[in-house]
Amino acid sequence: MGRYRGPIVKICRREGVNLVESPKVQKYMERHPYPPGQHGQRRRRKPSDYSVRLREKQKLRFYYNMSEKQFRNLFDEATAKTGATGAVFLQLLESRLDNVVYRLGIASTRRQARQFVAHGHISVNGRRIDVPSYRVNPGDEISVHATARKMQFIKDNLDARKRGKPFPWLEFDAETLKGRFLHRPSREDIVVPVNELQVIEYYSR
Repeated sequence: MGRYRGPIVKICRREGVNLVESPKVQKYMERHPYPPGQHGQRRRRKPSDYSVRLREKQKLRFYYNMSEKQFRNLFDEATAKTGATGAVFLQLLESRLDNVVYRLGIASTRRQARQFVAHGHISVNGRRIDVPSYRVNPGDEISVHATARKMQFIKDNLDARKRGKPFPWLEFDAETLKGRFLHRPSREDIVVPVNELQVIEYYSR
């Protein structure tokens, strides 16, 4: 299964969670607090255990905007590492370059962050990287490439970022448009609308 490219509001309504963390999507969901489609407002049967685990897996996959193959490969990597699988898995997800660009506030959504990276607008340690899944390591410097520093989209995103709370594992200088991945986040610092234990149970079935 490839990466989903359809209407994200449809997915958010189906999962019942604002997966893109967008105020516009949140307002729309508040006006339509039920799944999409002509049968969306019908009362549904109690979901099975498998269905609950599947939905949690899908939520996390859509939250980080990944294909099923990428998502499963990263999970397999997490299970091979020492430590709690759920925490390690989330750390690996947070270390993706497109996610870091989004967390720094350079992009307004992970979809936009993926596009910025793919178009060569982002550099890591002074080298232009165009692979959204690139693994960022502690100490790496992430910056907006010189050719993209006057982009209005980026300026608007950074202005909006000033009103948000910074993430403790990242730092960013809005003047130089450079940030740094300080360390891998602890599980307590990662806030996601998903129970990752259900994801582990899904893949362990």
